[in-house]
Amino acid sequence: MNERLQKILSRAGIASRRAAEQIISEGRVKVNGEIVTELGKKFDFLKDKICVDDEPIKIEKKIYILLNKPKNIISAVKDDRGRKTVVDLIDVEERIFPVGRLDFDTEGLLLLTNDGELMNSLLHPKFQINKTYVAKIRGDIDEMKLKKLREGIELEDGLTAPAIVRVIGKSAIEAKIEITIHEGRNRQVRRMFAAIGCEVKKLKRTRFANLSIRDLKIGEYRKLFESEIKNLYEMTGLK
Repeated sequence: MNERLQKILSRAGIASRRAAEQIISEGRVKVNGEIVTELGKKFDFLKDKICVDDEPIKIEKKIYILLNKPKNIISAVKDDRGRKTVVDLIDVEERIFPVGRLDFDTEGLLLLTNDGELMNSLLHPKFQINKTYVAKIRGDIDEMKLKKLREGIELEDGLTAPAIVRVIGKSAIEAKIEITIHEGRNRQVRRMFAAIGCEVKKLKRTRFANLSIRDLKIGEYRKLFESEIKNLYEMTGLK
């Protein structure tokens, strides 16, 4: 089946379609030994020999893994300091990549896949994919502070989008808060609570899009069900 070259590169996990277009324009792609720089040309990856930087591409079977990430694990494929990464926890043959990041000291739901097109769509701001966390915080939290979270917090990198927030447990010295956001700024949830005078003692992501980790223990993982994959595609308008 003939497909646009940039789509083939994306399916092979080389890059997103937009980044693949740049790779093609730079003359880094050869098809059957000839450099191709024209965008939109169609080929059949089963019949045509396609190379990027003189390395043949391989269309791997798409795989989707749901991991309950422990804390003190890096959300990356490899770490230049030799620390353990989320990929080290998963025994699969395919190359997989985390969809976004969870901080080193944050645990919970992390999706990993080799489906580059879906990965980039889930991370694109226009789709506003919800992420739900449970934060155990130290410090007093009242309705005024909750209202600020719900309306948006002014951080050094700008105003956050309104969050969905509810108190699910509270004592005299700490509280447990469920918070749902759709942005993906660095350490965003921790910084939002810090801005209202609350220190996050523990943070766990419990939901991402339509996915939940309710059946997974810390460090466990499973493959997504077909219905879950289909729903993610529907959320992002992919076919």
